[in-house]
Amino acid sequence: KRHSRLGTIVVNARRVKIKNIQLGDGRFALIAGPCSIENTNQFLETAEHVAKQGASLIRGGIFKLRTSPESFHGLGDKAYPLVLEAKKRLKLPFVTEVTDPRQIETLGEVTDVFQVGTRNMYNYPLLSELGQYGKPVLLKRGFSSTIDEWIKAAGYIEQQGNDQVILCERGIRTFETATRNTFDINAIAYIKAHTDYPIIADPSHGTGSRELVAPIALAAAAAGADGMIVEVHPDPAKALSDGMQALTFDDFTQLSQQLQALLTSLGRSLTTTAPFDAAPNERSTIDSGRSHV
Repeated sequence: KRHSRLGTIVVNARRVKIKNIQLGDGRFALIAGPCSIENTNQFLETAEHVAKQGASLIRGGIFKLRTSPESFHGLGDKAYPLVLEAKKRLKLPFVTEVTDPRQIETLGEVTDVFQVGTRNMYNYPLLSELGQYGKPVLLKRGFSSTIDEWIKAAGYIEQQGNDQVILCERGIRTFETATRNTFDINAIAYIKAHTDYPIIADPSHGTGSRELVAPIALAAAAAGADGMIVEVHPDPAKALSDGMQALTFDDFTQLSQQLQALLTSLGRSLTTTAPFDAAPNERSTIDSGRSHV
């Protein structure tokens, strides 16, 4: 446990190791990038900017599940070279969504964390397959699921031998229509108090509105979240997906500065890519996946 002027922050017993960083150690991981990888310039410019502003992991959609069949569904495997180039330049881990068990083997060659989106939280065959693969899994809460159902979904991954699970609160569907979803700040405090899972916040999907992302991100950090995942785009008005909730580069810079000030007041700091505190035999980079880049 870590004490601050605002009370006690529970440091999770479970630490999820992603290359040479970890989640669940009391620090705050900033995960950022575009909702979808659209082209070389858009992705690399965004990745480089968020890295300079303190992001310790890069996000980017390769395969996208969209409500409308007419929407942009991602570049698919055409995005792989762009991801490999970004990882080579920035030396940061990469997070992306897996939407089908058939994607796991090839996607595992480029990603360091598999993200399971809200629609697939109940896709138990996919969760079980990810449990067998072994790489860390970022499990988003289903948009109409209870906390209990969410925790049990994580159990499908663990049942196959993979305990490297990160939960992600991304808002739930309620009767309220003013925002895209209702962000459940209660869930963050509950998970920290009643489980050992690291939990991060997704204020982009949680609100669906650019102007609300920063306030909810700060609230999540104050509630004890282990990090956040946020969407950033060089020109949100031209984004092929979720432009209304994507931060501009200036927005992200300001949010990073605000987060660092808040975390300092809480006795915390941003996660960095520096070697983590661990037993001597754990100080090397850890990658438990069957295949890696």
